[in-house]
Amino acid sequence: MKIATWNVNGIRAREAQMVEWVGREQPDVVCLQEIKAKPEQVPAALCNLGGYWCYWHGAGGYSGVGLHLAKSRFPEEPAFSHPDFDHETRIVQAVVGDLVFASVYVPNGGKDYPAKIAFLTALEHYVSSVHATNRRLVLCGDMNVARTDRDVHPKERKPGIIGQKPEERALIENMCGRGVVDVGRGLDPDNDDLFTWWAPWRNMKARNIGWRLDYVLASTPLAERAETCVVQREFGTSDHGPVIASFRDA
Repeated sequence: MKIATWNVNGIRAREAQMVEWVGREQPDVVCLQEIKAKPEQVPAALCNLGGYWCYWHGAGGYSGVGLHLAKSRFPEEPAFSHPDFDHETRIVQAVVGDLVFASVYVPNGGKDYPAKIAFLTALEHYVSSVHATNRRLVLCGDMNVARTDRDVHPKERKPGIIGQKPEERALIENMCGRGVVDVGRGLDPDNDDLFTWWAPWRNMKARNIGWRLDYVLASTPLAERAETCVVQREFGTSDHGPVIASFRDA
Protein backbone atom coordinates (compact mmCIF):
# COMPACT_ATOMS: atom_id res chain seq x y z
CA MET A 1 0.00 0.00 0.00
CA LYS A 2 1.31 3.42 -0.98
CA ILE A 3 0.15 6.54 0.86
CA ALA A 4 1.04 10.05 -0.28
CA THR A 5 0.58 13.45 1.35
CA TRP A 6 1.24 16.90 -0.10
CA ASN A 7 0.55 20.45 0.97
CA VAL A 8 -0.10 21.83 -2.49
CA ASN A 9 -0.40 25.50 -1.43
CA GLY A 10 -3.27 26.06 -3.87
CA ILE A 11 -4.72 23.12 -5.80
CA ARG A 12 -5.70 25.17 -8.85
CA ALA A 13 -2.14 26.43 -9.24
CA ARG A 14 -0.82 22.87 -9.01
CA GLU A 15 -3.39 21.10 -11.25
CA ALA A 16 -0.97 19.88 -13.93
CA GLN A 17 1.61 18.91 -11.34
CA MET A 18 -0.87 16.85 -9.37
CA VAL A 19 -2.06 15.00 -12.47
CA GLU A 20 1.55 14.23 -13.36
CA TRP A 21 2.47 13.20 -9.81
CA VAL A 22 -0.49 10.89 -9.22
CA GLY A 23 -0.15 9.41 -12.69
CA ARG A 24 3.48 8.56 -12.05
CA GLU A 25 3.28 7.42 -8.43
CA GLN A 26 -0.16 5.75 -8.47
CA PRO A 27 -0.71 6.05 -4.69
CA ASP A 28 -3.50 4.05 -3.08
CA VAL A 29 -4.29 7.03 -0.82
CA VAL A 30 -3.65 10.72 -1.54
CA CYS A 31 -3.92 13.30 1.22
CA LEU A 32 -3.80 16.98 0.24
CA GLN A 33 -3.63 20.14 2.32
CA GLU A 34 -4.01 23.88 1.82
CA ILE A 35 -6.12 23.43 -1.30
CA LYS A 36 -7.35 27.04 -1.09
CA ALA A 37 -10.55 26.29 -2.96
CA LYS A 38 -14.20 25.48 -2.45
CA PRO A 39 -15.20 22.04 -3.75
CA GLU A 40 -16.95 23.58 -6.73
CA GLN A 41 -13.76 25.50 -7.62
CA VAL A 42 -11.61 22.37 -7.88
CA PRO A 43 -11.00 21.33 -11.51
CA ALA A 44 -13.05 18.23 -12.34
CA ALA A 45 -9.97 16.52 -13.76
CA LEU A 46 -8.49 16.37 -10.27
CA CYS A 47 -11.23 14.20 -8.81
CA ASN A 48 -11.30 10.85 -10.58
CA LEU A 49 -7.64 10.98 -11.67
CA GLY A 50 -8.08 7.77 -13.58
CA GLY A 51 -9.84 5.87 -10.84
CA TYR A 52 -10.18 7.48 -7.39
CA TRP A 53 -12.91 8.20 -4.90
CA CYS A 54 -12.39 11.80 -3.87
CA TYR A 55 -13.56 14.28 -1.27
CA TRP A 56 -12.78 18.00 -1.27
CA HIS A 57 -13.21 19.96 1.95
CA GLY A 58 -12.51 23.64 1.47
CA ALA A 59 -14.00 27.08 1.91
CA GLY A 60 -11.77 29.03 -0.46
CA GLY A 61 -9.07 31.56 0.30
CA TYR A 62 -6.89 29.43 2.54
CA SER A 63 -6.86 26.09 4.34
CA GLY A 64 -8.83 23.15 2.95
CA VAL A 65 -7.98 19.47 2.59
CA GLY A 66 -8.58 16.70 0.09
CA LEU A 67 -8.61 12.91 0.29
CA HIS A 68 -8.44 10.41 -2.60
CA LEU A 69 -8.67 6.61 -2.37
CA ALA A 70 -7.91 4.38 -5.34
CA LYS A 71 -10.90 2.37 -6.54
CA SER A 72 -8.56 -0.46 -7.55
CA ARG A 73 -7.71 -1.06 -3.88
CA PHE A 74 -10.95 0.19 -2.32
CA PRO A 75 -13.72 -0.86 -4.72
CA GLU A 76 -16.56 0.24 -2.42
CA GLU A 77 -17.04 3.95 -1.89
CA PRO A 78 -15.59 4.90 1.50
CA ALA A 79 -17.45 6.84 4.16
CA PHE A 80 -15.99 10.35 4.26
CA SER A 81 -16.60 12.50 7.34
CA HIS A 82 -15.11 15.05 9.71
CA PRO A 83 -14.28 14.74 13.43
CA ASP A 84 -16.30 17.11 15.57
CA PHE A 85 -13.28 19.34 16.26
CA ASP A 86 -12.92 20.23 12.57
CA HIS A 87 -12.96 23.94 11.88
CA GLU A 88 -11.81 26.02 8.93
CA THR A 89 -12.00 22.87 6.77
CA ARG A 90 -8.86 21.32 8.24
CA ILE A 91 -9.50 17.57 8.44
CA VAL A 92 -11.31 14.88 6.47
CA GLN A 93 -11.30 11.18 7.22
CA ALA A 94 -12.33 8.04 5.33
CA VAL A 95 -13.25 4.78 7.03
CA VAL A 96 -12.62 1.57 5.09
CA GLY A 97 -13.19 -1.54 7.16
CA ASP A 98 -10.78 -1.40 10.08
CA LEU A 99 -8.70 1.35 8.46
CA VAL A 100 -9.09 5.09 8.93
CA PHE A 101 -7.26 7.50 6.64
CA ALA A 102 -7.18 11.18 7.55
CA SER A 103 -5.79 14.25 5.81
CA VAL A 104 -5.10 17.10 8.22
CA TYR A 105 -3.85 20.68 8.03
CA VAL A 106 -3.00 22.02 11.47
CA PRO A 107 -3.31 25.81 11.89
CA ASN A 108 -0.04 27.69 11.58
CA GLY A 109 -0.72 29.52 14.82
CA GLY A 110 0.69 32.86 13.79
CA LYS A 111 -2.67 34.64 14.01
CA ASP A 112 -4.30 32.51 16.73
CA TYR A 113 -1.84 30.40 18.66
CA PRO A 114 -4.38 29.17 21.27
CA ALA A 115 -6.53 27.81 18.40
CA LYS A 116 -3.53 25.85 17.14
CA ILE A 117 -2.91 24.34 20.58
CA ALA A 118 -6.61 23.48 20.91
CA PHE A 119 -6.57 21.77 17.51
CA LEU A 120 -3.44 19.76 18.30
CA THR A 121 -4.93 18.73 21.65
CA ALA A 122 -8.11 17.56 19.93
CA LEU A 123 -6.02 15.70 17.35
CA GLU A 124 -4.22 13.88 20.15
CA HIS A 125 -7.56 12.70 21.57
CA TYR A 126 -8.74 11.82 18.07
CA VAL A 127 -5.90 9.29 17.76
CA SER A 128 -7.07 7.62 20.96
CA SER A 129 -10.71 7.65 19.86
CA VAL A 130 -9.90 5.87 16.59
CA HIS A 131 -7.86 3.23 18.38
CA ALA A 132 -10.68 2.76 20.89
CA THR A 133 -12.82 1.45 18.01
CA ASN A 134 -10.14 -1.19 17.23
CA ARG A 135 -9.30 0.49 13.95
CA ARG A 136 -5.90 1.29 12.49
CA LEU A 137 -5.13 4.90 11.60
CA VAL A 138 -3.00 6.65 9.03
CA LEU A 139 -2.93 10.36 9.80
CA CYS A 140 -1.19 12.40 7.13
CA GLY A 141 -0.56 16.04 6.56
CA ASP A 142 0.96 19.34 7.49
CA MET A 143 1.24 19.48 11.29
CA ASN A 144 2.93 22.89 11.24
CA VAL A 145 5.27 21.69 13.99
CA ALA A 146 8.89 20.61 13.65
CA ARG A 147 9.01 17.67 16.04
CA THR A 148 12.59 18.24 17.29
CA ASP A 149 15.54 20.53 16.58
CA ARG A 150 16.80 17.89 14.17
CA ASP A 151 13.69 18.61 12.09
CA VAL A 152 14.83 22.19 11.48
CA HIS A 153 17.94 23.23 9.58
CA PRO A 154 20.46 24.84 11.97
CA LYS A 155 20.09 28.18 10.18
CA GLU A 156 16.34 28.11 10.85
CA ARG A 157 16.39 27.09 14.52
CA LYS A 158 14.91 29.83 16.69
CA PRO A 159 13.99 28.78 20.24
CA GLY A 160 10.48 29.85 21.13
CA ILE A 161 9.28 30.56 17.60
CA ILE A 162 5.88 29.16 16.63
CA GLY A 163 6.37 25.74 15.11
CA GLN A 164 9.29 25.04 17.42
CA LYS A 165 7.69 25.76 20.81
CA PRO A 166 8.05 23.08 23.51
CA GLU A 167 4.29 22.81 24.10
CA GLU A 168 3.62 22.18 20.40
CA ARG A 169 6.29 19.52 20.24
CA ALA A 170 4.95 17.93 23.41
CA LEU A 171 1.53 17.52 21.78
CA ILE A 172 3.10 15.72 18.81
CA GLU A 173 4.96 13.47 21.25
CA ASN A 174 1.72 12.83 23.15
CA MET A 175 0.09 11.83 19.87
CA CYS A 176 2.87 9.34 19.23
CA GLY A 177 2.38 8.08 22.77
CA ARG A 178 -1.19 7.20 21.87
CA GLY A 179 -0.18 4.51 19.44
CA VAL A 180 0.96 6.15 16.21
CA VAL A 181 4.47 6.20 14.78
CA ASP A 182 6.21 8.95 12.84
CA VAL A 183 7.00 6.75 9.84
CA GLY A 184 9.42 9.13 8.12
CA ARG A 185 11.65 9.54 11.13
CA GLY A 186 11.25 5.93 12.16
CA LEU A 187 12.74 4.77 8.87
CA ASP A 188 15.40 7.48 8.69
CA PRO A 189 16.35 8.24 12.29
CA ASP A 190 19.79 9.77 11.69
CA ASN A 191 19.08 12.04 8.73
CA ASP A 192 19.81 15.67 9.65
CA ASP A 193 18.67 16.87 6.23
CA LEU A 194 15.12 15.50 6.28
CA PHE A 195 12.84 18.47 5.61
CA THR A 196 9.47 18.95 3.89
CA TRP A 197 8.97 22.75 3.86
CA TRP A 198 11.24 25.54 2.72
CA ALA A 199 10.65 29.28 2.93
CA PRO A 200 9.97 30.59 -0.60
CA TRP A 201 12.97 32.89 -0.82
CA ARG A 202 16.78 32.87 -1.10
CA ASN A 203 16.71 29.49 -2.87
CA MET A 204 15.97 27.80 0.43
CA LYS A 205 14.39 24.78 -1.28
CA ALA A 206 17.28 24.27 -3.68
CA ARG A 207 19.71 24.59 -0.76
CA ASN A 208 17.56 22.30 1.44
CA ILE A 209 17.39 24.80 4.29
CA GLY A 210 14.01 23.85 5.68
CA TRP A 211 11.74 22.39 8.31
CA ARG A 212 10.06 18.98 8.58
CA LEU A 213 6.37 19.81 9.00
CA ASP A 214 4.65 17.11 6.93
CA TYR A 215 4.15 13.67 8.45
CA VAL A 216 2.78 10.21 7.88
CA LEU A 217 1.67 8.98 11.31
CA ALA A 218 0.52 5.36 11.33
CA SER A 219 -0.82 3.04 14.01
CA THR A 220 1.98 0.86 15.33
CA PRO A 221 0.86 -2.38 13.59
CA LEU A 222 0.87 -0.53 10.26
CA ALA A 223 4.11 1.31 10.96
CA GLU A 224 5.82 -2.01 11.56
CA ARG A 225 5.05 -2.83 7.92
CA ALA A 226 6.46 0.44 6.56
CA GLU A 227 9.19 -0.07 3.98
CA THR A 228 9.93 3.41 2.65
CA CYS A 229 9.04 7.03 3.33
CA VAL A 230 10.53 9.61 1.02
CA VAL A 231 10.30 13.37 0.60
CA GLN A 232 10.22 14.53 -3.02
CA ARG A 233 11.86 17.89 -2.47
CA GLU A 234 12.59 18.56 -6.12
CA PHE A 235 9.05 17.97 -7.35
CA GLY A 236 6.53 20.74 -7.85
CA THR A 237 6.34 24.44 -7.15
CA SER A 238 4.66 24.30 -3.74
CA ASP A 239 6.76 25.39 -0.77
CA HIS A 240 6.16 21.85 0.58
CA GLY A 241 7.46 18.62 -0.90
CA PRO A 242 5.26 15.54 -1.29
CA VAL A 243 5.85 12.71 1.19
CA ILE A 244 5.19 9.13 0.07
CA ALA A 245 5.20 6.09 2.36
CA SER A 246 4.90 2.48 1.28
CA PHE A 247 3.76 -0.44 3.44
CA ARG A 248 3.86 -4.19 2.98
CA ASP A 249 0.34 -5.50 2.58
CA ALA A 250 -1.12 -7.15 5.66
